[in-house]
Parts: sequence; C-alpha cells; structure tokens
Amino acid sequence: MKKRFLPVLAVIALTACSKNAVAPASSTQQVEAIWSTTAQYGSYSTNGYNFNNDIWGSGAGPQTLWVNSYSNWGVWSNQPNTGGIKSYPHIARYIGVALGSIKSCTSSFNVTIPGSGSYEAAYDIWDSNNANEIMLWMSYTGAVGPISYTYNSSGQAVPVASNVSVGGHTWNVYRGSNGSNAVYSFLRTSNATSGTVDVKAILNWIRSQGWIGNITLGNVEFGYEITSSSGGLNFDTNSFSVSSK
Repeated sequence: MKKRFLPVLAVIALTACSKNAVAPASSTQQVEAIWSTTAQYGSYSTNGYNFNNDIWGSGAGPQTLWVNSYSNWGVWSNQPNTGGIKSYPHIARYIGVALGSIKSCTSSFNVTIPGSGSYEAAYDIWDSNNANEIMLWMSYTGAVGPISYTYNSSGQAVPVASNVSVGGHTWNVYRGSNGSNAVYSFLRTSNATSGTVDVKAILNWIRSQGWIGNITLGNVEFGYEITSSSGGLNFDTNSFSVSSK
C-alpha cells in the first residue's frame, strides 16, 4: 500500500481491467492467466486475497499484472531507467486481529525474478490504521535503498540494528518515515527467492523495541517494488500464501 492519492478526474480516467490484456515478452506462466490488467490500479480478488497493479510513481511506464490463482501470479513491467519507485504490483491479505491476540502468522513465497533492473521483492505489512509500515526485503538489486532517519556521507541509509535473526531470517533493520507513516525496513543480509517468514515474530521484535504497541495487523502484502525495468522484465510468483490464526 503506497501513496495512491489521485485527483477525481484521474480516477475517472483509469482504464478498466481487461482479462485479455497481454504484455510483450510474456512469462510462460502468464499464458493461461484467468485475469490480467494493464490499468494503473487494476485490482482483482480471489480466495481472500486482493491483487493490485499499483502503478503509483511519477514517470511510470507500461505494466501488466496477471493472475493464475491466488498463489501463482506475476507481472511484466517496463519502467524507465530513472530514479524513484514507479510501481508496487502486489497481492494482499487482510488479517484484522490485534497483535497480542494473534496465535501465529506466517507467509511463504517462491519467486523467479530478473537479474537486472532496480527493484525489491518485498513484503509490505501494515497496521489497520496505516500508521506503521513494515517492509521485508527478501531480494533486491540495483539502485534501491530503504527509508531511514540517518544517512552516511555517501547518502546510504544507516541501520539501527545489524544481523538481527528473527522470523526465520537474518536482517539489517532501518527505521524512518515517509512523511505519512513510520517505516521499518528489514533487509535480508543475503538475497532469497523462496522461504517462510514468521510475521508475528518480526512484529513482536519491533514491539520489544518500543516502536509499536499492540497494533491491529492489517494487510500483509507481497510484491515487487520496481524502480527500473527498462525494456520490460518478468517477475513471477510461483507460489505464495499467508496463514494466520
């Protein structure tokens, strides 16, 4: 869930979702897609999961989001080689339970991602009031970096904690604000294209630092925060799930 504040006329002008929208150089998994869209905020829901093409950044290029099932989906994106995030095509599942009342919350992912471009394959986790944003960067490449309160002389974000092992992974942790909400970014110390994340454990760790309270967990999102993918690149989610009780 990124900045999506559009003028009324812009909202009216958005093109409708199209089941038959097909991107150039499509992924092999896209061929039998049950749904796809090129619309800026084209959305689709199935099995308790919501999808959004989420092209929210300035200067963005064309993008097609396709869905085979809630667990198998992907995107073809052609974003120019310029700075700034252009899009966050993603899947989301809403939880709506206070952190202290959650018995467990885990998520698993398996992706096939390009070796070029600038992007992150990342979770974007929100409280129900969208006041706290927790990003989990599972894999990242190119000219991308987390939000931070502190940057070094080279303009690189400075972590508030390093080599933190929690939720089944080891991270460098950054804390900052985008001007609208607090942002906590967990960057894996090495890239991963598959795995399972203990979301509750990570939220409890943040709470143990005194940064959040007994928040209500809102959307658990996963997708690709794309800065550049010049010429068009495919991002395939081979499998994905969120389990909570």
